[in-house]
Amino acid sequence: MKNLFLIIALISVSFVGAQAFEGKGDQKFQIGANFQDEATGINITYDYGLGENISVGISSSYALGIDDVLADVADFGDRFDLKARFNANLGSVLNIDENFDFYPGLSLSTKNFGGHLGARYFFSEGFGIYTEAAFPFAKYDDQVDLFYNQFTINIGASFNL
Repeated sequence: MKNLFLIIALISVSFVGAQAFEGKGDQKFQIGANFQDEATGINITYDYGLGENISVGISSSYALGIDDVLADVADFGDRFDLKARFNANLGSVLNIDENFDFYPGLSLSTKNFGGHLGARYFFSEGFGIYTEAAFPFAKYDDQVDLFYNQFTINIGASFNL
């Protein structure tokens, strides 16, 4: 029984001091899995806080696991995507929990112009989890629909820098 109380106390202490978005100068690094139709891959994101509720950043994805039908025709350019992003960090506006951040945003990528909805939750000062859904508004080439010109989901770990 004493061990159970000790574990609960240690877990409770790990939640103290975590904050999802701190405003100007805040830096987040995220790494996770990317899921989309016909492929799975890896996603890396960096966000920098410009103001109380605004951040900008970059995001890059690479499709690793591709369906056999597309594996022969997909080259590096098809598998890779790089995005410039803008986020409206609404965690403090929604006042749900200081450890939680909800952020809609826009992105301009090598494949399209799109939007994303994301959420992250920090368990401690430096570590949390995130999920993000991305969708294109306008594609550069309607003939190319292999990867990233569709609805994608990212999920993974988030770190304060």
